[in-house]
Amino acid sequence: MNKIYIASLMALTTSAMSAHTPANGTATAADSTMTRDLKTVTVTSGNSMHRMAGALNGMSIGQKELFRAACCNLGESFVTNPSVDVSYSDAATGAKQIKLLGLAGTYVQMLTENMPNFRGAALPYSLGYVPGTWMKSIQVSKGSSSVKNGYEAITGQINVEYLKPEDPEAIDINVYGDSKTRVEANADGNIHINKHLSTNVLLHGENTFTEHDENHDGFYDKARVKQVNVMNRWLWQGDRYIFHGGWSMLHEKRLGGQMSHDAMASTDPLYEIGIKTNRYEGYMKHAFVLDFEHGTNLAVMGSASNQHQRANFGNKHYFVNQTNAYGSLIFETNFTPKHNLSAGVSLVHDYLSQSLNVNPSVGREQETVPGGYVQYTFTEGNTLTAMAGLRVDHSSIYGTFLTPRFHVKYMPMKWVTFRLSAGKGYRTVHPIAENSILLSSGRKLVVDDNLQQEAAWNYGANAAFLVPIAGKVLKLNAEYYYTNFDRQAVIDYDSNPDEIRITNLNGRSYSHTWQVDASYPLFTGFNLTAAYRVTDAKTNYGGQLLERPLTSKYKGLISAQYKTPMDVWQFDVTLQLNGGGRIPVRTLADGTPSGASRYHGFEQLSAQITREFRHFSLYIGGENLTNFKQKNPIIAADRPWSGDFEPTLVWGPTHGAMVYAGIRIRLEK
Repeated sequence: MNKIYIASLMALTTSAMSAHTPANGTATAADSTMTRDLKTVTVTSGNSMHRMAGALNGMSIGQKELFRAACCNLGESFVTNPSVDVSYSDAATGAKQIKLLGLAGTYVQMLTENMPNFRGAALPYSLGYVPGTWMKSIQVSKGSSSVKNGYEAITGQINVEYLKPEDPEAIDINVYGDSKTRVEANADGNIHINKHLSTNVLLHGENTFTEHDENHDGFYDKARVKQVNVMNRWLWQGDRYIFHGGWSMLHEKRLGGQMSHDAMASTDPLYEIGIKTNRYEGYMKHAFVLDFEHGTNLAVMGSASNQHQRANFGNKHYFVNQTNAYGSLIFETNFTPKHNLSAGVSLVHDYLSQSLNVNPSVGREQETVPGGYVQYTFTEGNTLTAMAGLRVDHSSIYGTFLTPRFHVKYMPMKWVTFRLSAGKGYRTVHPIAENSILLSSGRKLVVDDNLQQEAAWNYGANAAFLVPIAGKVLKLNAEYYYTNFDRQAVIDYDSNPDEIRITNLNGRSYSHTWQVDASYPLFTGFNLTAAYRVTDAKTNYGGQLLERPLTSKYKGLISAQYKTPMDVWQFDVTLQLNGGGRIPVRTLADGTPSGASRYHGFEQLSAQITREFRHFSLYIGGENLTNFKQKNPIIAADRPWSGDFEPTLVWGPTHGAMVYAGIRIRLEK
């Protein structure tokens, strides 16, 4: 019965990313999460990455998929994923950003175990805050998603599930090192204290020991990062009550900027970048099982975080102390196997205390948003799932607003599934905290007064097919998404050559994204995945409708995996083809243009070999094996104290090929 209680908790506190798996627990054929027969062709799940069941379009990525690459943290977890792009957002701090549906990661709602997280000041560096070995799975949903988790998802949600206290008792150790002198060590273990109580501890430490300057411009190609991260989680389970709770703390130092004057003759001080972060988090979940027959549950969830950060970008000194609190009460029941109702209330509070020596007006930002939602899901066997939700929230700054969302999945035959979605999303902008990397630019950062709350509509269509070919099944997926902004905070590089301005949208801003992907097992143990995506994203800058800068027009991906019998050896290779895009160009002080107005497409190759043993595995691999590098990621690197200096226009890798090796050890009870 304990497994039933745990399942009840997970079903209740999950974001309806599965929205709503049929009552009999059977996933659809097009979701490919089970083994079944299709006209004498056997379909077998790969159990590492599969399309989620239910009305939402997305993927669930398991540990086996994550371990196909180095996956040192969340930002390095999407190497083999055709939908999510991760790239450096500047050439100075080492910060990475996600792009989904052609838009920046600020429009993706980040969740940890289905509670909103990594907001405001945490956004620029949050992808490095989640160690890869801590993650049990990642769920990526596209589009406006469910209203359960709030109003912020515009292009989608990324939810991270950590290793659980209730997992089988074991100790895991991972040690990793690469040719860029980055070394990290991870350990996790859990104990079942008694039949009701269990706990786990997760540890992470990393350090980069030397500087790297492959293009000899005098600046770090990759920031040196030193991090210590600790998490402790608890579970208590009774007959009708379940508790999950835990805490974590992180300390990180980033060092970037100018290493020496070797690349120039200068007596100026070095242009240094240093970022020190302390982050503390805590959460709790209480679940009450009221009625097993109808799946009636009540949950109370809450989380809180504090992030204290000091940063210097040359002579610009930025300080932020951010506190976030989140709470929700959720009720869910199945009237019948066909009819599910979820309703709840929530409260989000953000408080930021800030100072910036070059802009005395930067100060406190505070917002409190209470709200409530209702969501109804209708399920007709495996054929039809329809989900409609509505939120009402009241911001202490922007007033009351409504968030409608609708999703439908239709499977007329076992080999084809169609999905449609439409919904609205909103987002409060913290302009300096979320874009502090812009302070590294020599241009003046200007933030318009009275920035509006961002608001956008997202519409999506998806078709998934299972096509029998030569005794095996080709999994084929095609999708289209359109995001249209009513209001947006625009980062404008184009209007004024001496400024980067964050301003309210004046005109249009939209993104069209088309993607097709396919997966096919060519022979036993060998699986091939291919994908191609086209993006058309444009925004008004200074009265002109222009391509969004640093956004690739297309992306192609080919990923191959081969496992020998008994999974003793595993070979993984992924080739990414990244299309060209626009670069904002301005005239420098000497009258020359800052560079080309466009960048060309480029390729990146990654590969890994894994050897499994009884209690441990060894792996060796490489990233960016094509050794492609953006030639001059920093504009005016020889004049870092001038207005021409610009390290934030990064569109490709800033460092070359990297090889790595590691060992994973598992000691089971």
